[in-house]
Amino acid sequence: MMYRYEDLSDEQFETLIILLCRHLLGTSVKGFAKGPDGGRDAKFVGTAELHPSKAAPWVGTTIIQAKHTNGYNKHFSESDFYSAGSVRTVIAEEVLRIRKLRDAGQIDHYFLFANRRLAGNADQVITAHIAKECGLPEASIYLCGIERLELWLKEFPEVAKLAQLDPVDSPLIVSPDELALVVQAFANHDADIAEVLDAPPVERTSYEEKNEINSMSAEYAKEQRKRYLKDTAQIRTFLAAPENLDILKSYEAATEEFQLKIIAKRKEYQNFDEVMNYLIDLLFQRDPVLRQTKHKRLTRALVFYMYWNCDIGKVADAEAK
Repeated sequence: MMYRYEDLSDEQFETLIILLCRHLLGTSVKGFAKGPDGGRDAKFVGTAELHPSKAAPWVGTTIIQAKHTNGYNKHFSESDFYSAGSVRTVIAEEVLRIRKLRDAGQIDHYFLFANRRLAGNADQVITAHIAKECGLPEASIYLCGIERLELWLKEFPEVAKLAQLDPVDSPLIVSPDELALVVQAFANHDADIAEVLDAPPVERTSYEEKNEINSMSAEYAKEQRKRYLKDTAQIRTFLAAPENLDILKSYEAATEEFQLKIIAKRKEYQNFDEVMNYLIDLLFQRDPVLRQTKHKRLTRALVFYMYWNCDIGKVADAEAK
């Protein structure tokens, strides 16, 4: 892949798609402001320049949707995106919107982009479903996954340049890879670490002071401490063991990335409760190991340990300087 689409914000991905559609359909493709827009990320009215082909272009009103996810290696066929009979999937919600547009005579063709992989059978099944439910011809529905998106961006390289995919504008996105290694290693050695004495670690900045510096609410801090404090000694002992040097390096790599990303994006969050919850949700979304039921609690405990151990978040010394 040319780009890590999962590391873009929704707005960056939408901008990329609108610019691409101006090449495929025409320069009059119109994007809509963020907010309730009737399901329309962009609209084109007229005769398409290149899509589906110069010989047989779409004519009329084309509605363009860009569906972005921060998840790794996602597919159109996943149950949250499309599931026959479900009314809570992305496609089910789109069907309702397309019907309204169709009833109002405001759509002739439907273009759906997603940074997901699209297999041939999923393309056929989802296209047929939309056509049946919305009264659109299958030839007027086009699903675009990352495979086709890559080809178009290679054909129109100026699109990405115009989109100015600046990582500074990206959301608070962290890689789960290093933390997943730590969680997996911890899970594999659970029997060995269970006998470690449950004494709290020595604090560099007191928990109360750190919470105040980072604007973590008292209620959230109390709940975190109650649930995960008992795990901190085991985590510290496990990471300090000489035989776990590689795991310690993975932990340090994860905390370094988390801390630098948090520093860059901290102003976007009112308190550190939001930062912690966002990180946990993102980690579960992006890694199948971390989102396994048996690993979820350990993942939360490790993120708490990062905070407790002053590896992420502001500390008193930093404030003093």
